[in-house]
Amino acid sequence: MKRFNFPLGIAEQSEFDLPLLWAIMTLLAFGLVMVYSASIASAEADRHLGFRSTYFFVRQLFYVGIALLAGWAAFQVPLERWKQYALPLFGVGALGLLLVLVPGVGKEVNGSRRWLSFLGFNVQPSEFMKFFVLVYAADYTARKAAVMHDLKKVFLPMLIVMFLVGLLLLKEPDFGAFVVMIGIAGAILFLGGFDGKWFVFLMVLLAISFALLIVLSPYRFNRLIWFWNPWADPFGKGYQLTHALIAFGHGGLWGLGLGASVEKQLYLPEAHTDFLMAVIAEELGFLGVLVTLGLFSFLIARAFVIGRRAASMERYFEALLAQGVGVWFALQSLVNMGVNMGLLPTKGLTLPLLSYGGSGIMANVVTLAVLLRIDHETRQKMMRRGGSR
Repeated sequence: MKRFNFPLGIAEQSEFDLPLLWAIMTLLAFGLVMVYSASIASAEADRHLGFRSTYFFVRQLFYVGIALLAGWAAFQVPLERWKQYALPLFGVGALGLLLVLVPGVGKEVNGSRRWLSFLGFNVQPSEFMKFFVLVYAADYTARKAAVMHDLKKVFLPMLIVMFLVGLLLLKEPDFGAFVVMIGIAGAILFLGGFDGKWFVFLMVLLAISFALLIVLSPYRFNRLIWFWNPWADPFGKGYQLTHALIAFGHGGLWGLGLGASVEKQLYLPEAHTDFLMAVIAEELGFLGVLVTLGLFSFLIARAFVIGRRAASMERYFEALLAQGVGVWFALQSLVNMGVNMGLLPTKGLTLPLLSYGGSGIMANVVTLAVLLRIDHETRQKMMRRGGSR
């Protein structure tokens, strides 16, 4: 990994990256507002929810509160501990993926077995597995730094491990989570110094494999077909995408106004989860979408800056972990936004920090708390080094 030198300036002398913390809190608060706005109609129309317009908002508020507590606890854990328990955590995540496939244990929703019921709440192990893969891949790559040129010693063991994880995810099925995890692991290997030529060759091979998975799976192939021309069947296979595109068209530059979305009135399915960005576009317009993109861009950029700074202090595990966070949030947010705008086939990936869902919010907040911890420890080390000069 390349070494970067940073001067010990005013920003490094503070305890925390406050702009990053404010960006995270802004996204969480914005997500609460938009989940409430997007879910009112569906909550009021569902007798099983008691016709309460605030049903999803109250639950999301609870999820965010629990996630912030979990994030605070994660921030207290030194990075050395995360590194020490990388493999056990990966094993716990794999066990969770296995349990959802056990009849009577895993819960099936809309044809997918991705959830475990716990105290009246649905827990999605694949959301936490993204974090465990991130920690494991960073630790694995840091340990293999001396032999990163060796395909057999570096890539093949990781390939076998991710292949097994992929089998479990595809059985659920959760193709979107599989793509994100492969992206995280592959990017960390590349950032850790894996040979560029081999990396390009393997990415091409991976793209071919994904294409075969789509072609050989009827329901994935049908999704691809209707993605190319959703207007051919706007009331059937193309229903969700066409209404997402209508929402973007309604919004224009300024939007219809907060709470004024038409498509969320039981026209757009999953408005408060996978298609929240379409509601943002309709209510807040292009400017609202631009602000959302700006907040995510800032968060992702800060992750890479924190990683580079950690690398300059020879904290390679921490550097890879931080940059892996940037890759994760960039990949998942781009896929979600691409699906909402009709640029990518429909996938069940939520918008980080914004979409409704307890498992996703908790995994996101814990991950970002670890990112803040990396920055905090690096700053402490920089200040000690600066004071000793």
